[in-house]
Amino acid sequence: MATLSKLPSRLHHNAYVTRDLEATRAFYEDLIGLPLVATWCEVDELFGAERVYCHLFFALGDGGALAFFKFAKPEDEELFAPKMPFSPFHHIALNVDKETQQAIEKRLAAAGLKEPQTFVLEHGYCRSVYVSDPNSLPKAREVLQGLPGIERVYDAADKHSRQLDHPRSGELVARCIVETGTSSYYAALKDATEEPVLKEICRNIAADE
Repeated sequence: MATLSKLPSRLHHNAYVTRDLEATRAFYEDLIGLPLVATWCEVDELFGAERVYCHLFFALGDGGALAFFKFAKPEDEELFAPKMPFSPFHHIALNVDKETQQAIEKRLAAAGLKEPQTFVLEHGYCRSVYVSDPNSLPKAREVLQGLPGIERVYDAADKHSRQLDHPRSGELVARCIVETGTSSYYAALKDATEEPVLKEICRNIAADE
């Protein structure tokens, strides 16, 4: 087995594609508490086409960073942003002390995040706080908007303009046209989807009929 004579000193950065730069910045900087230390755009010839994209880098204590790309063209985003199902076993794990972890949990609670968007697992050797990246929201909104019975879906900006942005309003608000059979339809949709945000919304719609 080949082994490096000198192991890498640290992680330089990860790399993920984001669908919403500001949502990503607000999540990692305002909620998690990682400072945005670098942002720049590039134009590269890659795989036979010109790709225009922006980088965001959020600092870690050892000099490494969490990095995110945003493509200018939707077709590049679809090509390079893999669809990942919700799973607590696909994640980035950051080592923090108890005080820092508690501060993060308070900010998450103040932002209105709750299970399944965030939850805690006691592993025995460590206590883990899991929280979902906000990039699932645009896809959830797209799916919801196309469902029968949904008149309109409001995101953060829409909620504020309509005075719906109270602490328990959720990340998306769906205005429904309720008809007979709506409850069973959304109950079935809740059971069929693996997307946690959509699952929670469908559960609430089914319960409200």
